[in-house]
Amino acid sequence: MVYKYEPKGVCSREMAIDVEGDTIKSVKIIGGCDGNTQGVSILVAGMNIDDAIRKLKGIDCKGRGTSCPDQLARALEEIKAKM
Repeated sequence: MVYKYEPKGVCSREMAIDVEGDTIKSVKIIGGCDGNTQGVSILVAGMNIDDAIRKLKGIDCKGRGTSCPDQLARALEEIKAKM
């Protein structure tokens, strides 16, 4: 199932996260630093949701208190809560 998430406090504008069971099938991030968001998307594809949250949560970008990877972790937490 594809979930949409609107990140807060970062440059990216939307995340579309395709999840099957407890596995991330794919992530598409619109906006943000293109190379970094593509890299994060490729790295988490096929990863267990809990593992991705543990690795990404708390990453900071330029003192913002969050980042695109951190926002992805928050989105995954919301998805888990709905499961």
